[in-house]
Amino acid sequence: MNIFVVNCGSSSIKYQFFKWPSESPICTGLVERIGLDISAITHKVYLNGEEKVIKRTLELPDHEAGMQEVGHLLTAPEIGVIQDPEEIEAVGHRIVHGGESFSTTTVVTPEVKEEIKKLSALAPLHNPAHYVGITVAQKIFSKATQIVVFDTAFHQTMPAKAYRYAIPGKFYTDHGIRVYGFHGTSHKYVSEQAIAYLQKPDAKIITIHLGNGCSMAAVDGGKCVDTSMGLGPLDGLIMGTRCGNIDASVVFYLVSQLGYDIEQVDTLFNKRSGMLGLTGNSDMRDVEDAVKRGEENAVLAHDMYAYRIKKYIGAYAAALNGLDAIVFTAGVGENAADVRETVCQEMEFLGIKMDEEKNKVRASVIREINTPDSKVKVLVVPTNEELEIAKECFELMETQK
Repeated sequence: MNIFVVNCGSSSIKYQFFKWPSESPICTGLVERIGLDISAITHKVYLNGEEKVIKRTLELPDHEAGMQEVGHLLTAPEIGVIQDPEEIEAVGHRIVHGGESFSTTTVVTPEVKEEIKKLSALAPLHNPAHYVGITVAQKIFSKATQIVVFDTAFHQTMPAKAYRYAIPGKFYTDHGIRVYGFHGTSHKYVSEQAIAYLQKPDAKIITIHLGNGCSMAAVDGGKCVDTSMGLGPLDGLIMGTRCGNIDASVVFYLVSQLGYDIEQVDTLFNKRSGMLGLTGNSDMRDVEDAVKRGEENAVLAHDMYAYRIKKYIGAYAAALNGLDAIVFTAGVGENAADVRETVCQEMEFLGIKMDEEKNKVRASVIREINTPDSKVKVLVVPTNEELEIAKECFELMETQK
């Protein structure tokens, strides 16, 4: 089955092409700076054991122009992986916010599109771009079944005691204000990989997704029971540019005492805080370089970042009433050995003991970095959200035959 996975941002399109059941994409790409003066496409094709990379700069006024260009690359004579866009059987779209309306992978209908559009109020930076992506893909890949996979879906198994806020009930019943959680596709994928590795279907696992955006989930037997992000992706851990947990009184103080308006507060918390606000750098690699140079603000930020994760591990171990494994994943989680080491220091009480030498080894496969006598497994599991989306598309298509 030919499955095309697409993730549309406000000015970008990420994509991967799978010939299922092969789990290795034969084509990946990124379209950047859509709508700006000069756009760019990086297109990679994996054929006959070789990688071919095509880079182009051109003018792309909108997502439709970008997707048209991708369609041309997919069918180009020397590097094409298909002969006609109509050969694509399913297009899987990553959608950030599905609210309470969507808890499973879903075939796109006019009603589904309209609901995604309505949910833009909960994800104004993401859902509008996803909606455009669906509309454009319906034009380019007209024969394909359009399928949506929601970042919030995996967290829909949380009990009410975990997802409700302690504010008057009408704000939940009338306006849907509750914890939704994000990075669900990643948390689902890595928790399933960890369960298979442990050979324990009822495993109690804490998944730690650390990228520019960061979140954690408590997973009991493959079901999410709690997660760190909330109504939007601001809450929880310290991130690249987001502050994470913060006392709501800070908002009141900024507005009433320092003259900020709500848009300025939004920008401050979402785009100017986190590691960027603490150190001047949003990329953990730059922060770690500054730590090695002994810069005090970087050392403090690094410690704060790890300390917040440690607190959630303690909370989620209590919520799960036990712990079999913690899982580090995503760009920082998979590559930043110093972060993993700092998080796992002084965690013996919870049965977490890290092997420092194993932790330093880089690998692209699931691996243990705990000591032999550690009661809790410490795993590094490479995430693959696009593969998970392709898998869910295939499974849905099979059920509809």
